Amino acid sequence: MSVSSSTKHLTLHDPIGSTSSLTKDQEKLENPDNLSNARLLKSRMPNIKVFSGTSHPDLAQRIVDRLGIDLGKVVTKKFSNLETCVEIGESVRGEDVYIVQSGSGEVNDNLMELLIMINACKIASASRVTAVIPCFPYARQDKKDKSRAPISAKLVANMLSVAGADHIITMDLHASQIQGFFDIPVDNLYAEPAVLKWIKENITEWRNSIIVSPDAGGAKRVTSIADRLNVEFALIHKERKKANEVASMVLVGDVKDRVAILVDDMADTCGTVCHAAEKLTEAGATKVYAILTHGIFSGPAISNINNACFEAVVVTNTIPQDEHMKDCHRIQCIDVSMMFAEAVRRTHNGESVSYLFSNVPY
Repeated sequence: MSVSSSTKHLTLHDPIGSTSSLTKDQEKLENPDNLSNARLLKSRMPNIKVFSGTSHPDLAQRIVDRLGIDLGKVVTKKFSNLETCVEIGESVRGEDVYIVQSGSGEVNDNLMELLIMINACKIASASRVTAVIPCFPYARQDKKDKSRAPISAKLVANMLSVAGADHIITMDLHASQIQGFFDIPVDNLYAEPAVLKWIKENITEWRNSIIVSPDAGGAKRVTSIADRLNVEFALIHKERKKANEVASMVLVGDVKDRVAILVDDMADTCGTVCHAAEKLTEAGATKVYAILTHGIFSGPAISNINNACFEAVVVTNTIPQDEHMKDCHRIQCIDVSMMFAEAVRRTHNGESVSYLFSNVPY
């Protein structure tokens, strides 16, 4: 019994493929002229399937291009009563399945679609199902901040687990404690390495910059970036009247004659970052940049950015940004697909993912 189980394990994780094809592939490699076969062999990843939901097909395509495999066949449609129907178009029996679906656009529909896809793969005998959720839905509802408030992020975590997810890969959770809502492994990747790279390549006077957090909650994120760049940081304390409305702001720190770089994990209506940019300009900042991991940009966000005094508003492509970039010339996009692709590759091969917490894969 132990012999057969170990053979099965070897076949699943063997980077070349099945044991039967091993000798044939070795023969091909032994021929020194056959370089194209060697490259093909190296790029092949057996026992892995990557499927895309409808929320962000472009990111999923970039991930599979990086991995050198094809996107899995899946058909998603809605019935006339708007129920979601998903049909997985190929066998996933014994496969390591990754489903890419971001919590953007029509959040509820996309979440339901993800749950159905996970369950469809699980009951089709997939060996492991990993949900790749670049922007985690309902992440802001992570605590009971007033009477009778729901903790919806915990509910989403339960739904994903019950649907059959074995592992979650996400980026810049609004609160890292959300990882504790799950009883399954969660890899929370950071956009920070990609952000540092962008700052050094695109802001010439970054050595004379100051990293600013638009609220106290982001202080840890900002101090980490400031330390890596060896610059100072500042903080803006805000008081909210209600959700998406800021009452007052107080700047803590000196930004006079410096380039201010606002850093936050997400921007929705952009009221906070636009108020913060105004405050920084009044305090004597020469230029103001905003760097945000998840650019949700709902409601009046685009007009707020167009009317604000930003040099650039930089977001990652955890959420589709093509339409936003057409409507606002200040919005720029950092591609983080290689970080997700590398996380998928390392997870599939049973390698450590911690390298990605401080480095951008090339």
